[in-house]
Amino acid sequence: MNIIDLTDDEILELANPMWADLVKYSNEGNYGAFTRNFSSSFIQGANEVEMGKQFARSDLAKNLSEDYAYLGIIRRGEYVTVLYKVTNKKTRADWLGRLVLGYEKDKVKIFGATLF
Repeated sequence: MNIIDLTDDEILELANPMWADLVKYSNEGNYGAFTRNFSSSFIQGANEVEMGKQFARSDLAKNLSEDYAYLGIIRRGEYVTVLYKVTNKKTRADWLGRLVLGYEKDKVKIFGATLF
């Protein structure tokens, strides 16, 4: 199955709970829960020590608003990128959230997640 074949609504049914979890667990600094839906290739690239430092020091990572706005979906190859507008509660600054989803062993997994 290829995720790009799903409708936007089907993709959002998968993406929105995963994004909500990333926001929640980032705010809490909970690395284990934060990475639970990562693909095996993405988790290998996620350095637990560095991510822990980021959680501890980053006002951005600890102050994400749970009220994010969906902006759009980009389909490419075997992956979709779901874009969100995210606000930092402390600074009131807006950020672009990027969530890359695809299938790994018949399960939808996160292959990338960033804030710009």
